[in-house]
Amino acid sequence: MRLTFLAGLLLAASAQAADLPDSHDLAALPRFPHAEITDFRESPDQERVYPQSAIRRISNQLRMERKVDAEGRQTSVTYRLPTDHSSNEAFDRARRDLLEGGAELLYWCQGRDCGSSNLWANAIFGNSKLFGPDEQQAYILLRLAEPRQDSLLALYSITRGNRRAYLHAEQLDANAPLGELLPTPDTLMRELKSSGELHLARLPDQPSEAWATLLGRCLNLDSTLRISLAGAGAEAWREALVGQGVRAARLELGEGREPGLHLNLLR
Repeated sequence: MRLTFLAGLLLAASAQAADLPDSHDLAALPRFPHAEITDFRESPDQERVYPQSAIRRISNQLRMERKVDAEGRQTSVTYRLPTDHSSNEAFDRARRDLLEGGAELLYWCQGRDCGSSNLWANAIFGNSKLFGPDEQQAYILLRLAEPRQDSLLALYSITRGNRRAYLHAEQLDANAPLGELLPTPDTLMRELKSSGELHLARLPDQPSEAWATLLGRCLNLDSTLRISLAGAGAEAWREALVGQGVRAARLELGEGREPGLHLNLLR
């Protein structure tokens, strides 16, 4: 028993020693088991651009259709993942942990849909270790839950050509209120199909035009899906979505009167 306890202490100490000195995890993101910090940066005042679309270089200029601009305190952590786990596994666990903690999804892309990994690694995150095959990358941008609603968290994962897997996490605590930030329709559809549900806890009972348009575009990306709507304003949201061209036969009213809007995929 004692030898087992001592062995556990030695393993924990060796794992800690593998991290860069003076580095630490982000409070909002649990560490993937046995991951090691290979890069750590902090800046008290940083201007950042976070894409909400694929990125391209055209005429030597970085181009993206949508983005979020913010300025504030930045903390970034790059983890090297254990050899028996993939970058997709770590990315999916981190995404689920953040969403379960109340974070709001703003953008999510996978593989070649994200654009060039070379641009993500060097132009966006400034870390060449994150460069790998385009099909092996994933990126997500989230807004943290209250009372940290003015903080953004970006995740990028990659499995390099040498099969080394990395997860990069970057948090920016904005100096000024972020205001309303809307996700993209394809991002919401990706999450709906992946988890089978969307929890939009901050939506009011009375539909807003911007969100009704957004959800209508999302649901019309795949007209074969049937959805159950729940929440205190579910009936009003159903009418608003029908007004956006979503067929009424696809929308059912579910149980539950809690705040916000909850969409569940009907199998």
